[in-house]
Amino acid sequence: MKEFHTINPFHQSPIKSFQKHDISIVNELIETTHQSFLDQKNLDISIRGDRLMALSKLLEKNKQVLGELMTKEMGKPVNQAISEVEKCIWVCEYYVENAVKFLSPKTIETEAYESYVTYEPLGVILAIMPWNFPLWQVFRFLAPALMIGNTVLLKHAPNVLGTALRLQGLVDQAGFDKGTLQNLIIDVALVEKVISHKYVKGVTLTGSETAGQSVAEIAGKNLKKCVLELGGSNAFIVHQDAQIDKAVEIGVQARMQNNGQSCIAAKRFIIHNSIFEEYLERYKNVLKSLKCGDPMLESTDIGPLARPDLADKLETQVKKSIKAGAKLVMGGQREGALYYPTILASVKPGMPAFDEELFGPVSSFIGYNHIEEAVSLSNLSTFGLGVSIFTQNLDLAKSLISKFEDGAVFINELVKSDPRLPFGGTKRSGYGRELSLDGLREFVNIKTVYITKLDK
Repeated sequence: MKEFHTINPFHQSPIKSFQKHDISIVNELIETTHQSFLDQKNLDISIRGDRLMALSKLLEKNKQVLGELMTKEMGKPVNQAISEVEKCIWVCEYYVENAVKFLSPKTIETEAYESYVTYEPLGVILAIMPWNFPLWQVFRFLAPALMIGNTVLLKHAPNVLGTALRLQGLVDQAGFDKGTLQNLIIDVALVEKVISHKYVKGVTLTGSETAGQSVAEIAGKNLKKCVLELGGSNAFIVHQDAQIDKAVEIGVQARMQNNGQSCIAAKRFIIHNSIFEEYLERYKNVLKSLKCGDPMLESTDIGPLARPDLADKLETQVKKSIKAGAKLVMGGQREGALYYPTILASVKPGMPAFDEELFGPVSSFIGYNHIEEAVSLSNLSTFGLGVSIFTQNLDLAKSLISKFEDGAVFINELVKSDPRLPFGGTKRSGYGRELSLDGLREFVNIKTVYITKLDK
């Protein structure tokens, strides 16, 4: 097949076709992106900041169009899509405001006449990005990359290529050199050739465990820096003294955002047995009130999954879990790619609903008696992206932070990404960090400078 086709997941109607790039075109595009790096790596950071701010203003101007395009291509409710664009504006503004401080040389006191560390761009970085947050996933990496002075090759998911190309056009329009952001419309088979190219200095991937393993292997073989943000099966722990109303409200949001297709979504609800039935009943009642259907309607809460095959996989995981002893409390139905909010109770290790990432609006409920048991259940996951714990006893919650094996702990709040805080996981959720100072410095040359002054 020489083309990719984007398809509206709600209507299953075709949107657009995109000609694939062959290896000769890919090599030309890499050359262009490398030349862009050479032209702008020594630009004053204030110029890069002006361009990134111009990009943020273009996002603001085009946020309705961009939101609707994302919704058409992958099915998220349009209001959430527009909010995604607004979050991209935020991350641009954050790095414009802070990059000078983050990238300024750092003086280190030694025996030298002068010693310090500089932070310099590496060059061309390949970004392999997923479909669930077509803009935000890109901007988490793109905004700091542009401020550093790196240039970017973007291999985006085939079902959101319209969004990817629109983004490239906005980067060009903002005043960045041609090739600063360049889309590669390629099959997975060509990824190894891109990573191994002499001009490509690193790779960042957000995606599945399988994709992460493959990319890490290729990057390692070629001695290229690699950052991986993979799957998650976050625990959402509600202790017996929690404010139940708030824990239900945030729990629904944490699980159902983006039609349940988020790596950091709450997936395993670990609830104290003394409040288990009350919490479950309130949670179920809220799910019943959610409106499912056309994601282009502002009243819709839950739209379709991004592709029918994703609904197939989710359906299989739910059925296998029920066969293994899980109890279907509500849901379990689908219409095409639209999978209705579902609750499974009596979930245990060994079931897909516990062991695997369920990428859709399915909530797995597990009871516990002692807080140590809740921590143990949370850590039983092969993933380690984040955990939420709800309790009014902040001293108790803070005493547990070091016991969780995740990249983030949120107390009385859902796990979320924030430009000001590092984002990433442990175990099979990957390694490296995005966002904040830590994310900015993942793809820089941290250069030590040591000067001895010789006597005349």
